[in-house]
Amino acid sequence: MGNKAPGKSHRKGISLLQLIRIFPDDATAEAWFVKQRWPQGVHCPFCDSDNIQERPTRKPQPYRCRECRKDFSVKTGTLMHDSKLGFRIWALALYLMNTGIKGVSSMKLHRDLGITQKTAWYLAHRIREAWATGEQMFSGPVEVDETYMGGKNANKHASKKIQNANGTVGKTAVVGMKDRKTNQVQATVVERTNQETLQGFVNSRRVPGAKVYTDEHGGYIGLSNHESVKHSVGQYVENMAHTNGIESFWAMLKRGYYGTYHKMSIKHLSRYVNEFSGRHNIRPLDTMTQMARVARRLAGKRLSYADLIAV
Repeated sequence: MGNKAPGKSHRKGISLLQLIRIFPDDATAEAWFVKQRWPQGVHCPFCDSDNIQERPTRKPQPYRCRECRKDFSVKTGTLMHDSKLGFRIWALALYLMNTGIKGVSSMKLHRDLGITQKTAWYLAHRIREAWATGEQMFSGPVEVDETYMGGKNANKHASKKIQNANGTVGKTAVVGMKDRKTNQVQATVVERTNQETLQGFVNSRRVPGAKVYTDEHGGYIGLSNHESVKHSVGQYVENMAHTNGIESFWAMLKRGYYGTYHKMSIKHLSRYVNEFSGRHNIRPLDTMTQMARVARRLAGKRLSYADLIAV
């Protein structure tokens, strides 16, 4: 298709029928996960030895390290650790969560994958954990903005309404940054939007001296190499100064909030923010490449159910 084609039309997508052909059974899906985790051959997740004995009939741990004498599988030491779900379900879940740009509810995963809603909820949160990549340095120019997540006060039950509340009371702040050159996004939940917090966020994620564009929020006053636009007086673009890119990301996040999830608890909000920023950052890739990228990020992380529901 030509350059005028809409959206991300240059990507190579796959249909559900193609996906089923790619992963016809659990064994095929398991082999795919093994290839993503160990492209140079199976290594022990405990001692990193490549002196591995393969025992295909010894499920669920078909590998044994000849060095440290420990048994393991491709799930060991990953977000799939101790999961009783089949590899095919994990692969299908990766597909659904990578292609659902406004998110996928646990109820939809429950229906589409034939698992319980509780299991689907836990599965989705483990995949969100794979999108948590830590801080990156952007060379800029960057756009920085903050938004507030939470239900509308007018829609709350009378017993939960906050009297005389303005637009941000009872909501949780999220600050985000978008690099104009790479189109990459970073975002994080913050407790307050004062100078220390906002400028700390900016300076920990931009290359020193990188250009910064923001709105007129007082928390950004004093940043080096900084320009702002005054939204309060209807100014949204001034030469190169605007925050339209990061605001577009907020729009997608809120479509997911209101249209898919309907509520994101404060406790798990950071995981949803990781999901939307992580999916945004790999969206230009082909679908199978997106899935492979997230599959590789499952390794080296753990999220037990007890930790997930802990107060």
